[in-house]
Amino acid sequence: MNIKHTRIDRLILSLNNIFLCIAVLVVLVPLVYVVLASFMDPTVLLNKGISFHFSDWSFKGYKLILSNDAMVRGFLNSILYSVGFAVITVVVCIFAAYPLSINGFVGKNFFMTLFIVTMFFGGGLIPTYMVIKDLGMLNTIWAILVPGAVNVWNIILARTYFKGIPYELHEAAKVDGASDLLIFFKIVLPLSKPIIFVLAMYAFVGQWNSYFDAMIYLEDPDLHPLQLVLRSILIQNQTGPGMISDQLAMAELKKLSEMIKYSSIVISSLPLMIMYPFFQKYFEKGVMVGSLK
Repeated sequence: MNIKHTRIDRLILSLNNIFLCIAVLVVLVPLVYVVLASFMDPTVLLNKGISFHFSDWSFKGYKLILSNDAMVRGFLNSILYSVGFAVITVVVCIFAAYPLSINGFVGKNFFMTLFIVTMFFGGGLIPTYMVIKDLGMLNTIWAILVPGAVNVWNIILARTYFKGIPYELHEAAKVDGASDLLIFFKIVLPLSKPIIFVLAMYAFVGQWNSYFDAMIYLEDPDLHPLQLVLRSILIQNQTGPGMISDQLAMAELKKLSEMIKYSSIVISSLPLMIMYPFFQKYFEKGVMVGSLK
């Protein structure tokens, strides 16, 4: 069907297309620059900038990173923490949100109020640290996986999604003799794949980019995630100008630091770039379902 647009509509659509093109360039140009810079010889990058001649490219940065035991261990730790955190978060949020979405559930307004209060008021860093210490989770992976598993915003998203599922399905199942657990596992969960993948994506990305909790609660370097290892390499271990008398050594250190920096950014972003295309259809559907209601 052909839709006729007025002159104002065409103007608005043109402005929207221009704005979207600018937004794409703002995101894409830095990303392409970082990826290309990670393959560049640091001397060529510092002197001439980005070059498309393969003779100016080098894989030394990636070789240095992959040969670093701390980087490899941090990468594996981040995958473990992110996957584990995503699983725990999805399970907790789904089981908390489903009862709150059922009409007639006794006390749901009270529990929902308690959840919402925690979005605005928190105990603070020191009380949280003391609780984790008293529970014996300090310097363990549970200090990363458990404390942030209950996310009220995710519970609200899941609750809104569950309310969008026709209640007639529940009634029909109850007429056939299905229990509440059977309805949840056989009817609700199969229809909730979009919101489950959305919550998993939120949790995975949030945990993958997180380093503060690990910096506070983990003392063992073998337990550090990738982001904390990168922080240690790129920030804490940078050598000051006054510590090196040889200017050539200082220049080599600067070039090496630039090479490792760009290669580290690419490696740390790679899992997210690989995951998103597979989650995109669920991401769009899961976020938008509750907006119509």
